[in-house]
Formats: sequence, C-alpha cells, structure tokens
Amino acid sequence: MTTVSQSDLRRAAKLLRAGKLVAFPTETVYGLGANALSAEAVQRIFEAKGRPRTSPLIVHIAVLEDVHKVVSEWPEAAQRLAEEFWPGPLTLVLPKQAAVPDIVTAGLKTVGVRMPSHPVALALLKECGLPLAAPSANRFAQLSPTTAEHVRRSLGDRVDFVLDGGPCAVGIESTVLSLVGTPTLLRPGGISREQLEEVIGPVAVASGVTEGPHASPGMHAKHYSPRTRLLLSKIGEVPHAGRGVYLRIARDPEDGCDVRQMPTNPQEYAQAIYGTLHDLDAARYDWIAVEHPPVTSAWEAVVDRLRRAAH
Repeated sequence: MTTVSQSDLRRAAKLLRAGKLVAFPTETVYGLGANALSAEAVQRIFEAKGRPRTSPLIVHIAVLEDVHKVVSEWPEAAQRLAEEFWPGPLTLVLPKQAAVPDIVTAGLKTVGVRMPSHPVALALLKECGLPLAAPSANRFAQLSPTTAEHVRRSLGDRVDFVLDGGPCAVGIESTVLSLVGTPTLLRPGGISREQLEEVIGPVAVASGVTEGPHASPGMHAKHYSPRTRLLLSKIGEVPHAGRGVYLRIARDPEDGCDVRQMPTNPQEYAQAIYGTLHDLDAARYDWIAVEHPPVTSAWEAVVDRLRRAAH
C-alpha cells in the first residue's frame, strides 16, 4: 500500500467538510467521496460522474456505531454479517435515517452502507468525522478505477483531491445485500453468496433490471465498460476484422490476435480485470475478446461485471 501523509489526510478531510469531492482508495475500487448528509455535496458527485439519479450511492462509515447515523433499523442478521465481514467488501441495504438526503438513495426509503477495510479509507473517514457517500471515482458506466491514475484519467479536474493509496486489493465492487424483507443479493462482489448464507441462511437473488430507481448501484444493463468494444467469447467467436486482443484463462489462444493470460483463480482474476482493461483501452485495440469465465458461484461477480461491460 502506498503511504498517505497525515497532511494529505487532513487536507482531504477539510475539503470533505467544506462540501468538496475527494477520491480515495478502498479495498474494492477507488471511491468519489462527499459528505453523505449534505444533499448539495452529493449533487456534485452526480454532476462529476454524469450519473443518473436512478442509481443510488453507498454510504461508507468508519466504525460500527456510526451505522445508526445512516440506517433506522439494524436487525440481528445485519449485526451478524457486520461482525463477520466488516470492515470489508459487503454493503447492506436497510431502511434509511431521515438525515440521509433522498439524492443519496434515488428517492428510495432504503440506503446501502458499508465499512471499508482499506486503511486509507478508514483513516479518512475518522479524520473527517462524516459518513461518506462514495460511488466509484469514474465517469458513469465506464471502467471502475483501481489506481489513482485511473481516477485522474477519468475525472480530471472534476474531483478536488485524489488520495493515492496504491492499487486496490479486491479489484471489483462490493457485494450488495438487501435485508429489507427476504435477504436478497442485489449485486455480487467480493463476498460470495455462499459466505453470506453460512452466516444468515438462504439468500435470494434479485431478478433483472427494473425501471426507475434501483435498489443498488451497478444494476444498469450496461456498466463497467471500456471504451474499446468488449465481447465475451466462446471458441471461434473472436472477430477476424481489426486489431484485437484475447483474454484467456486456460485454453489455447485464438488465431489472428494478441493474447493475454488471465489468472485462473477468481479472486486474482477480479483483482486484475479492471487494470488489464484500462491498459488495453490505452493500447487502442479495435476490440477486446474475453474468454467466458466458468459459470460457478466463485466466478459470479466477475461474470456479472463482464456481462454488463459487454452489453
């Protein structure tokens, strides 16, 4: 992890308290943070990202006690999950406190909250003393950033300050679980459905994309996309026209294109995929073909991201 100076943390916290935007590292991806209790500050997130109001934001907290600043109900299942997975890449969706502005939640009466495990994120949250709304620090629906340089390329001067904490360890966004009614997986991520079920029992899976406000970020059909055309490939489905690159896991390379070997472990693949796609975007290929990962629970989050990127 890149060391962040105390003076940079103080500067970032001062900007956040003044209603400004600060990009900071989490264990998943870099977040674009603003005071979650200020509608005016949060509005700047939507403007900087070009994000639709139908996509809610996740609120980040530093310590478990702060959850009550954000949610109005905290069931036993939430407590068990927090004890098991926080700090970490799990977002819980629960009824919101009135103090959380509607712009944070897409007008819904629920809010997603999590405690990140990245030490820079936790230090920033404690230094500023605020819950922070923080979607990925990039233009909406584009590739998520896993380094500070990715943030700068995507947002430029739309962000007031970037805290560089080095590359993100998990590499894809958090798991989002709704605990309103039947526990329901809204977005797969760094915590698998099986891990959740070991703690709270059966977990349903949300079906498809609904019209209007979404219960979770990351539910748009097209999301996480590089500028370069991306397709999920089966054998023989690589385009023959143009200059392309093929990301494979295990099988033999396709003819007529460059080949990049990807990790065979799903956690390592997740850690590498966004950074790899950022690099390939910069190389100006005509297309990127990606070998379809195994359709198993361990690969669920990776497959979700690639399907949306290729939509």
